[in-house]
Amino acid sequence: MENNQTLNEAKGFYKLSWLQRIGFGSGDLAQNLIFQTVACYLMIYLTTVLKISPAFVSGLILTVRLIDCFWSPVVGRYIDNRNPKLGKYRAYLLYGGIPLTVAACLLMLPQAATWPMWLKIVYASVSYTVLSMIYSVVNIPYGSIMASMTRDNDEVLILTSTRMVCANIGQIVVQAGFPIGLAMCVHTAIDWNQATFMAIGTIPAFIILPSMPILKKWLGKKGLYYTLLSIGLVGFAILFVIGKFFDVQSCNTIVQIAKVMTGVGLLVGSLMWALVPEVITEAEYRTGNRPAATVNALAGVAFKAGFSVAGWITPLVMGWIGFNFATEQSALPVEPSAWFTVTCVFAIVGFILLMLCFKGSKENITTTPDKPVTFGEMWEEFKANKCLQLVLSIFVVVFLASFISGPVNAYYPKLANYSDIAQNAILWFTCIIPAILLVVVGYLVYKYPLTDERLDEINREIEARHK
Repeated sequence: MENNQTLNEAKGFYKLSWLQRIGFGSGDLAQNLIFQTVACYLMIYLTTVLKISPAFVSGLILTVRLIDCFWSPVVGRYIDNRNPKLGKYRAYLLYGGIPLTVAACLLMLPQAATWPMWLKIVYASVSYTVLSMIYSVVNIPYGSIMASMTRDNDEVLILTSTRMVCANIGQIVVQAGFPIGLAMCVHTAIDWNQATFMAIGTIPAFIILPSMPILKKWLGKKGLYYTLLSIGLVGFAILFVIGKFFDVQSCNTIVQIAKVMTGVGLLVGSLMWALVPEVITEAEYRTGNRPAATVNALAGVAFKAGFSVAGWITPLVMGWIGFNFATEQSALPVEPSAWFTVTCVFAIVGFILLMLCFKGSKENITTTPDKPVTFGEMWEEFKANKCLQLVLSIFVVVFLASFISGPVNAYYPKLANYSDIAQNAILWFTCIIPAILLVVVGYLVYKYPLTDERLDEINREIEARHK
């Protein structure tokens, strides 16, 4: 038995301990403490605390993400072509973790609220751009670590589940903890209904993700995705009906249940990361190289593209239809020092968790190309890899669905406080648009060709080549 395990590990099929899995997963928890702060609250901070116009905020978010679309492949190419002593991928958790923490703390300086508008705009532009670029230096190699730990599909599934559970812990901590932290800082009553609504959609992750191996065996890979998407669509329909025809606060229990159901559907976004190692393996089968950082960089671009479009559309369209974040009743306290304090707490805790990930992850499968990977080769890989194209398309759509409602969720529990125009806008962004996007995700999943059986064949052929 031990000899078989040693032989399998020699072929790259490593079995991992729970300490390794949790150590790796802590990196996603760390990054989500910062990423979710930006995704859910930066737009609200810029429009309600700094009073910057929604149109400018929309353009800023889009511009920074476009910069990142060019920056991420640069980072991926740089990492794939080097092999630092502290680890081909792990090293960047340390190298990037320190400046990432500093940049996160500088994102919401309390002094900025007193500056003239032109200086606020410069500050917001520079601080957000720098944070985004440093985040890529940590996030891309972190995603590559998973493909370097094992080839075993079952282990990859468990590792992905562990990672996504940790990511959702970060998500629930930020989405519920940020409004709670703000209320505590300004000594006001905590709106528990709002905090719960913001975070309860992550609850399914703690039930479904640990059960992934069993659910996949019962339903199959695509069957699992279809089931989750269907539950999510029902949840969005319930939220729309209640918001349109009933009083949201009087239906709080049903609202929270429906929000959990929408979380089930959006959980497909977390499961997409399990497809990235599959795409990397397929690329190795075709080319002989294992371009983990390059593929993760492209996946990161797609992920951020969905986030970017969401961040661009939401304030822009809300502003067009007359919902002015700066003058409407704010969904959250606007004391600048409170925003700074809560952000710094999350950033510092995140750095500690990144160091835990650095210590707990072990790279077993890494390759450095004989000659540097060029941007032309990266583009050729994208054109040649149909599986990668589909996965990237799914990333864009599912994360657009996830993030397009993020900042607006804070307003849904208080729907009755706003005008009819504002209520309709909130319903479109929290219910209708995400539901339409989930239907598109279902179609793209249907087109994805890599079955588990095909992956097993590919792995066997790669193994035969090594012999």
